[in-house]
Amino acid sequence: MTTLTTTIPQMAAKRVTPLATLQQTMTLAWRSLVQIKHNPWELLDLSIQPIMFLLLFTYVFGGAISGSTGDYLQFALPGLLVQNALFYTLSTAIGLNTDITKGVFDRLRSLPIARTAPLSGRIIADTAKQVWAFALLIGFGVVLGFRVTTSFFGLLGALALLVVVALAMSWMSVLIGLKASSPEKVQMIAFSTMMPLTFTSSALVPSATFPSWLKTWSDLNPVTHLADAIRGLLIGGDVTRAALFSLLWAAGFAVVFAPLAIRAFRSRV
Repeated sequence: MTTLTTTIPQMAAKRVTPLATLQQTMTLAWRSLVQIKHNPWELLDLSIQPIMFLLLFTYVFGGAISGSTGDYLQFALPGLLVQNALFYTLSTAIGLNTDITKGVFDRLRSLPIARTAPLSGRIIADTAKQVWAFALLIGFGVVLGFRVTTSFFGLLGALALLVVVALAMSWMSVLIGLKASSPEKVQMIAFSTMMPLTFTSSALVPSATFPSWLKTWSDLNPVTHLADAIRGLLIGGDVTRAALFSLLWAAGFAVVFAPLAIRAFRSRV
């Protein structure tokens, strides 16, 4: 008597639902945050570097630029918030590149999770770190003499605008992190991009002191609009125009770089 064995083809894995994708994203975001417990130097770097820049710019350049360290602190702290937020997007790129080159994403890809969850989790975790850096700089600035002269809602608006724009601009850093072959190259390329953007803006000095050709560029620079908007929300001034241009720039960065970064991510992992 012959027994026929029928091989039933294995059913394809079900598509990950949006709710499951969100849960997986938050789990991986928590993973990135918990890593600080095992690598406290990351938190120290996130905390010490902004304070160091604040002290250096205020007490080394403040008197020469504004005639008074107190006046310069009021002007420069909003710009330093912007500079720190944009520079920290480099950490997103470096961390992402490190996870890919060390094979972390290969191990995650073998799990039944959404393919975009590791990328989204990294970005959300770094956004939480941005909030920490913002609160730290504001708190330390208050100790030095900085005062928010608008309102608590102005402070919250500044945080919200900074996070939105930094999140949009982080897609450019993500693309660099996915395309570069090593974390060192990520740092070199991204730093060479962010440094001219921040130092040719009105973040740290009034753009009125620039040569005419540089002032023309500074008036178009997205960092200038963001710094002016944050400054207006914290210490007063015209906010609407600068905030509108900042959001338009943010939308432009997201529309251009997010699809490119997602395509590069799918081809890389």
